[in-house]
Amino acid sequence: MSGHSKWSTIKRKKGANDAKRGKIFTKLIKEITIAAKMGGGDIDGNPRLRSAVTSAKSENMPKDNIERAIKKGIGDLDGAVYEEILYEGYGPGGVAVLVETMTDNKNRTVADVRHYFTKSNGNLGESGCVAWMFDKRGVIVVDAEGVDEEELMDLAIEAGAEDVIEDETTFQILTTPEEFSEVVDSLEKSGVKSVEASISMVPKNTVEVTEEKPARSLLKLLENLEDHDDVQKVHANFDIPDEIMELLS
Repeated sequence: MSGHSKWSTIKRKKGANDAKRGKIFTKLIKEITIAAKMGGGDIDGNPRLRSAVTSAKSENMPKDNIERAIKKGIGDLDGAVYEEILYEGYGPGGVAVLVETMTDNKNRTVADVRHYFTKSNGNLGESGCVAWMFDKRGVIVVDAEGVDEEELMDLAIEAGAEDVIEDETTFQILTTPEEFSEVVDSLEKSGVKSVEASISMVPKNTVEVTEEKPARSLLKLLENLEDHDDVQKVHANFDIPDEIMELLS
């Protein structure tokens, strides 16, 4: 879990200023739009759309934004035509990196992604080279402050979650993609609010990066990728020891 949980923690600590919030909304709108395009605008009958809307609500996206994105997807409103492309590669320290993109210009996107990998002493690989190292899971993050672990565990498992993992100042609830939305809804009805909720690629195993220089290069690579307008999500299987993270913070 370290690759997912530590990168998520780093992003939350950086904060969400207006510019970052705008980028998050842009990425979520793209996901809602393409989910509606592929599976229709009925949230109850389209699991991917339901998950996208759940993620958008967890970021406090206005209802009007969500509805417009769905309308664009089903063709009621004009909008750009996006193509989904998954890029795979290795970052500094041999860390596996998955980059989910949605783009209207794949030549631009692959050139930029390759540039970021090369600049950080990593390399963009062939399709399938690292995807097998990850499992698709629903990940729901809950602030640990004031939350009873045993009570949360009972609520989550009863709702259909697979596991609850304590991680620094949060709890991470893992679900299958199919049970994700139902678990989020069930927790909210019980008064448990998530700070993050999304379908993610969770690493099966992690690679420890124990030196400052490759760790710094790795985090810079992930940050550059995340900030790119065509990139939806970035997943990696790294584990950086706390003492190295202290030096980088």
